[in-house]
Amino acid sequence: MVDDVVRTLGFSCMGSRFRRIGQPLQADAQETIEEYGLTIQAGQYPFVAALDGAGPLAIGKLAQAAGITQPGATRTVSQLELGLVDMQAAPYDQRKSISLTRKEKELVDYSKQSVRARISAAVADLFDNLNGPILAQFAAIQDGLAEGALAGRAAKEETT
Repeated sequence: MVDDVVRTLGFSCMGSRFRRIGQPLQADAQETIEEYGLTIQAGQYPFVAALDGAGPLAIGKLAQAAGITQPGATRTVSQLELGLVDMQAAPYDQRKSISLTRKEKELVDYSKQSVRARISAAVADLFDNLNGPILAQFAAIQDGLAEGALAGRAAKEETT
């Protein structure tokens, strides 16, 4: 068996370790979203949550709230535009204000009660017993993800 080089290199590969944790978490979240019949992508959730919490935002403020670049936010908003967000020119300048449509607000409310709750419970279960040095915690998270998807953890949480 070949050693996992990224694990053995410790702190010098932290970006790769984060990616190894983030990618399966996002894929599992997407699976859960689809189980509930929603069409939004997991990567779009921060944008929807920002608009839900703050109300209409200019693209720069939305990018800041989601923690990404403005071009990335512009791409995401253009993907969300199909009936989920509304763009209006701000009355005081040429910037566009982005807000959720009524349809999306209904989906957000439904999602808070179902999708977010289920994903949060599953991730909490995955992270629940972590302690010790950060590299050991990363290894435990990766091992937990290798054991099964978040959907299985969420189902376990719902039955207990």
